[in-house]
Amino acid sequence: MDRAQKAAAVADLKQTFSEVGVVVITRNLGLSVAQSTQLRTKMREAGATYKVSKNKLAKIALDGTDYLSLGDMLTGPVGLATSVDPVAAAKVVVDFAKTNDKLEIVGGAMGATALNVEGVKALATLPSLDELRGKIVGLIQAPASKLASLTQAPAAQLARVFGAYGAKEAA
Repeated sequence: MDRAQKAAAVADLKQTFSEVGVVVITRNLGLSVAQSTQLRTKMREAGATYKVSKNKLAKIALDGTDYLSLGDMLTGPVGLATSVDPVAAAKVVVDFAKTNDKLEIVGGAMGATALNVEGVKALATLPSLDELRGKIVGLIQAPASKLASLTQAPAAQLARVFGAYGAKEAA
């Protein structure tokens, strides 16, 4: 890597760190290319990314960002899982690490808050942003649908009573 490529990689990482909601650091303990591709595919489907970067360049890119606390975790062969949704990257990494012992979770950060392994696993158990939005929409819609059914119920009862009287008169 020449100096220009290193500068471009640092700028790319710095931009990534400024846009994401969470960074999870993993240690690669011998992932094959197929396994790494499978992890990247799952990340992409969840709206997250997984990058392997030189630790020195990542430490330089961390300067001036909220993720400065991650510098101590960048030792050995590590990968950076990032996502705008604070839960997506953590969820995919934790699920992948359960089935593959060659990927170890080192830690992470959510903004200025550093996370240890347990913190990342706890973050992975939370519902995603889309799930929370769905629940909120459901809660907002529930009173409106109940109100509509309550206002229709008396009219329906009256119609049934009138229908019964009409049937009685016809008989």
